[in-house]
Amino acid sequence: MTAKSSYTANAARIGQTISNRTVALVGLMGAGKSTVGRRLAYALGRQFYDSDDEIEKAAGLSISDIFALHGEAEFRRGEQRVLERLLSEPPHVLATGGGAYLNPDTRTLLREHAITIWLNADLETLWRRVSKRGHRPLLKADNPKGVLSRLLDERAPIYEKADIVVTSREGPHRATVNSILKALDEWSRTHHD
Repeated sequence: MTAKSSYTANAARIGQTISNRTVALVGLMGAGKSTVGRRLAYALGRQFYDSDDEIEKAAGLSISDIFALHGEAEFRRGEQRVLERLLSEPPHVLATGGGAYLNPDTRTLLREHAITIWLNADLETLWRRVSKRGHRPLLKADNPKGVLSRLLDERAPIYEKADIVVTSREGPHRATVNSILKALDEWSRTHHD
């Protein structure tokens, strides 16, 4: 059995060692938080929530429409309320929006209730992923790749405050999930609640 498959086989044990904590994925758009998060939740036998999906359900509007009609500040207020609600749920896997972790109050809330994992990806990987979709409100600009680069530069020092950093690369999502499981296993050995 390879090291990667042994972590998949041990996902249930890892889930038990972090049984009282939600696993929250943070990072920029295109890092793979939703896609990887669903697979991670499955491996851990947990519920998966995507905060952007939950915001859209609560508002009855798409993220793009919320930005267009009410602006980013109102979106962030709604995001904070949704995250507070989700973090009161039993432990699960949570994909946060790209800007959620920037809010100091949200970071504190996540630290109290979750293990935070920054899915870090380089600019080219992020750009390949987000350029396939046109629904990113922050990228509706003359130079969207430049905006993405600026966001990465500005946000990386904040994302680095996450409990765990895992690189999200091109290739099978299974590899990223296994990297997260390995990192969670190592984290659980040094952090006891």
